[in-house]
Amino acid sequence: MERKLGRVEQKMTGKVFLVGAGPGDPGLITLRAVELIKKADVVLYDRLVSKKIISMIPKKAKSFYVGREVGDDYKHQDDTNELMVKYAKMKRRVVRLKGGDPIIFGRGGEEAEYLKKHKIQFEIVPGITSGIGSATYAGIPLTHRKFASSVVFVTGHEDSEKKKEDVRWKKLAKSADTIVVMMGLSRIGIICKQLSSGGMDKKTPVAVIQDGTTSKQKMITGTISNIAQKVKQSKIRPPSIIIIGKVVSLSKTIGWRKK
Repeated sequence: MERKLGRVEQKMTGKVFLVGAGPGDPGLITLRAVELIKKADVVLYDRLVSKKIISMIPKKAKSFYVGREVGDDYKHQDDTNELMVKYAKMKRRVVRLKGGDPIIFGRGGEEAEYLKKHKIQFEIVPGITSGIGSATYAGIPLTHRKFASSVVFVTGHEDSEKKKEDVRWKKLAKSADTIVVMMGLSRIGIICKQLSSGGMDKKTPVAVIQDGTTSKQKMITGTISNIAQKVKQSKIRPPSIIIIGKVVSLSKTIGWRKK
């Protein structure tokens, strides 16, 4: 038995840990995540995990970059799944390290299902999702008693194998006070047009935050009628988060980070 962070656990072997690395700033990773990384035998890490966090991986551990790029097919995910199972069956402590939170648009749920199917023990360790971290670092409260009683997180890039899009943008226009769109930069013009068609005021504020919580963070603001053009003019690129709603205007008042 060994003591870890004030609790007693059995020594963990032959197990996979689906770990959230946080939104970008390495200081936002959890103590639990750091503990697991330092004790890992194998680490599979994604594209958006910071270099400082990657440097925590022990030299004795095997590390694999399994970051998914735009256009990668299902074979890429299959390879990652197989690596997790392979090393877990070899009685290794495997850390599957993901940017943000592992089960917020991070395929952590699918990976957990795969591990369950193959009778592999696993644990899911939460992380701060980029949708929340980026907003906080930009001084945008996603909820506010005067402006927003609801917030919804939506993917702007759905599974290409779906026969139709599940996100009902026109309905969201009237049903949520704040909308956070992840992985939607390439479709921002289409998304805003759909929201407008659904009855959203064309003057509704929008923020686009690039490289949120990092030293390279960049934010532009506009409205649903002009933000697509501003993104193009400012050459905003992924990874970026889109925030839509009245709360965006509060960034002028409570934005706290030095630029």
